[in-house]
Amino acid sequence: MIGHCDCNNFYVSCFRVFMPELRGRPVGVLSSNEGCLVARSNELKALGVPNGLPAFQLSPDVRRQTVLLSSAYALFG
Repeated sequence: MIGHCDCNNFYVSCFRVFMPELRGRPVGVLSSNEGCLVARSNELKALGVPNGLPAFQLSPDVRRQTVLLSSAYALFG
């Protein structure tokens, strides 16, 4: 038997536990080399930002209102 659990916006949700001021704001978590988005909050998804988007392709308007965070895989593992 194999079990699988998938959490919505997992890395964003983890950051919000430690940083509650991020709740309700557009948040993106970048890959380990900080090149691409690996997790997006619902607020960022609503702005039309796709998963896997290279960070440099975020429009200036979206970038100004978005909190971008480095991945913390070791912490959330």
